[in-house]
Amino acid sequence: MSIKVTSQPKPTTTSIAMAMVTATSASSALFSNTKLPSSYRYMNLASSHNTTHLFRVSISSTQLQHRAASFKVKSQAAGDDGLLEPPKVYQGIYGPWSVDSSDIREVISYRSGLVTAATSFVLASSTAFLPDDLFLTDFLKQNIDILYGIGATGLGLSLILIHIYVTEIKRTLQALCALGIVGSIAAKICLAQPANESLVQYVVDNPAAVWFIGPLFASLTGLVFKEGKSILLLKTNQIVRILTNSYRLKMIKTGLCYGKLEAGILTFIIPSVLLGHLSGLMDDGVKASLLGLWMALFVIFAARKFTQPIKDDLGDKSVFMFDALSEEEKRAVIQKLEQQKLQ
Repeated sequence: MSIKVTSQPKPTTTSIAMAMVTATSASSALFSNTKLPSSYRYMNLASSHNTTHLFRVSISSTQLQHRAASFKVKSQAAGDDGLLEPPKVYQGIYGPWSVDSSDIREVISYRSGLVTAATSFVLASSTAFLPDDLFLTDFLKQNIDILYGIGATGLGLSLILIHIYVTEIKRTLQALCALGIVGSIAAKICLAQPANESLVQYVVDNPAAVWFIGPLFASLTGLVFKEGKSILLLKTNQIVRILTNSYRLKMIKTGLCYGKLEAGILTFIIPSVLLGHLSGLMDDGVKASLLGLWMALFVIFAARKFTQPIKDDLGDKSVFMFDALSEEEKRAVIQKLEQQKLQ
């Protein structure tokens, strides 16, 4: 008895592919008649299509994860915490608040105005200490009124953006700044130019001209007073009506300024120099010493502003948010605070 062995042809790639298609079609027909959930049947019907793209999707997902991780590392290196976590919420007198991007831009502009004012003032005042035969001295004296104008503009910008709880005080400082700028322009056109002098030199030679520029420096004194003195004026009539003694103490602490030594000293130096020059009771040596101290403290004051957190220059934002409400909304907020006080 002989056994005949017949060799079977080896399966080709084409036949394997056809078998896979047949099996897939059969499984699709099989599951389409079952009572499985429609979402499950959809997954099975779509599996053949998804399988063809499985490798491509895996690669794309890996690449996206890698890019996301890389972006997170770059964000952390740049210190952009806003992209990684929600902003910090602070509890204010009238409710919670947080720092947003517009607040950051506003504070940076406020501080930039102070830096501009300080830089211009120091450059202009340095002519009182530099030797007359230096090229730098001559250059600064020729452009001293330009430096004065740039400094006044920087101060005006800061007073527009400054955060003070009492609107009337803010408006007063802004009005003094505007009056000082107008007075400076008038003194330049009507007094300094006919005398063929710069405005600054004319004020140095004629102490009575301090009346024209004085309001500008009065507004600067108010700004450093806000930064350096102990208590910023608040709307205490509302506080007394709705808050207990312990809550009032919290409000007073919120109204405390930063207690900066240089700002506190400037509060006295600025008017002392101007009044001493106006009255003629201060000799040149004392004025020069105080002017040099003014320059040094002004630089320190402006530079240190950039070491503070942004929220410090905003103050209690809930107070400004409360002031922006209508009278009806304010009454509702006060009523809510009174209810919380009684609980």
